[in-house]
Amino acid sequence: MFTGIITDIGQIEDIEHRGDLRVRVSCSYVVDEIPIGASICCSGACLTVVSKGNNWFCVDVSKATLDATVLGDWKKGVSINLEQSLKLGEELGGHLVTGHVDGVAELVEVEKIGDSRQLKFKAPDALKDFIAEKGSITLNGVSLTVNEVADNVFTINIIPHTWDFTTFKNLSVGSKVNIEIDIIARYVARLMKKEVSEYE
Repeated sequence: MFTGIITDIGQIEDIEHRGDLRVRVSCSYVVDEIPIGASICCSGACLTVVSKGNNWFCVDVSKATLDATVLGDWKKGVSINLEQSLKLGEELGGHLVTGHVDGVAELVEVEKIGDSRQLKFKAPDALKDFIAEKGSITLNGVSLTVNEVADNVFTINIIPHTWDFTTFKNLSVGSKVNIEIDIIARYVARLMKKEVSEYE
């Protein structure tokens, strides 16, 4: 479990094609304190540390994850958002994030308003009913608030701190991002569907 508050920017150092994809990520974490088998959210996807060294760790990425995320577009030198898993008792600064990516959204517009940036994304049609104005959403692992929604297009605001300390500054129109809907929205929708089916 994560909070969507990014704690480091990693960089893809190496990609090895095996049965799965083995990815080596450099970081500023104290890797000695991260056990093998630990979960790290890598641009929104919860991945397991399978090996590590001085200022780097490796994760394996399965075909299922590649098919559902933008991780297949990773190349050497690409920067990614990182967050270590939440520990009981720590501050929940964002919202509850599972690291289970629901789909891919496309950036369709960027506008600078004051010191902040307003970004518009197009979500998959299958996810549009889970996105609500003033609700939470996770994009590339970052906890964000939805400002506006129009059908499957939604708007978020990126303050200067978030812009400077995440990989949003590397995006341009047409870029794809991992999207995770709010876990509460997921369960409410499931309960509503069940309730409707019971009365049919």
